[in-house]
Amino acid sequence: MFWLGILIVAAIVLIPSLMGLRRVRHRVDARDSALALYRGQLTELDRDRTIGLLNGEEFDAARLEIQRRLLAADEAAADPELKTATGRSLTPLIGIAVLIPLAAFGLYIVNGHPSLPPQPLSERHTTPDPKALEMIRKLQAEVTSMAATDPNYAMGHMLLGQVEEREGLTQDAIKDWKAALEAHFTPELAIRLAELQSQQLGHISPESLELYRRALAEAPPNAPWRMAVEARIAVGEHQENNGQ
Repeated sequence: MFWLGILIVAAIVLIPSLMGLRRVRHRVDARDSALALYRGQLTELDRDRTIGLLNGEEFDAARLEIQRRLLAADEAAADPELKTATGRSLTPLIGIAVLIPLAAFGLYIVNGHPSLPPQPLSERHTTPDPKALEMIRKLQAEVTSMAATDPNYAMGHMLLGQVEEREGLTQDAIKDWKAALEAHFTPELAIRLAELQSQQLGHISPESLELYRRALAEAPPNAPWRMAVEARIAVGEHQENNGQ
């Protein structure tokens, strides 16, 4: 079933490519064009004679010349290269239609396999690499050694929490952001902390709900995220009322 789906997808992808490569040229035969032109000239001659633009001698001379050209054009052999290019273009089109899926399948077989289990980012990026973890531990030691009265205390914990959150150290990030908020409350950081806690728990906890409420209370009237926070509060209150 998997390979059938792959073939269907490959066919759908190739359709516009093949249509773009299939350039059928409708070429006009030079002989047919000349015959149509000369017949039109004969018709115009008859009209000019009828309305008196040409006398009998001029009409006969012009008609004779056009008839001579008409016969010469009629006897000319049609250009053998004026055939449609459709037949000649089928071979490269078929080759492309076969080679592209084969190349794609070859790359897939080398680099992947449908029997491999899924690897979502949340499971693959749970812990940082050893070098990054070593750097984070050093930063944690430096920030932890800072006194609560240090002017950089709140900023240090906030920045450290950002690094930890980016590297998948969710619990450490929550701890540092809480420390930063205790030292200096900012609505934006409170919202980020509430969001992170909600993602970790799968629902809006009473603590996160309180963070949303306080952030909304201290937010400026023109804060662009006010409506989003109000929606979070409504969801949190609904979950709280239903015992979630």
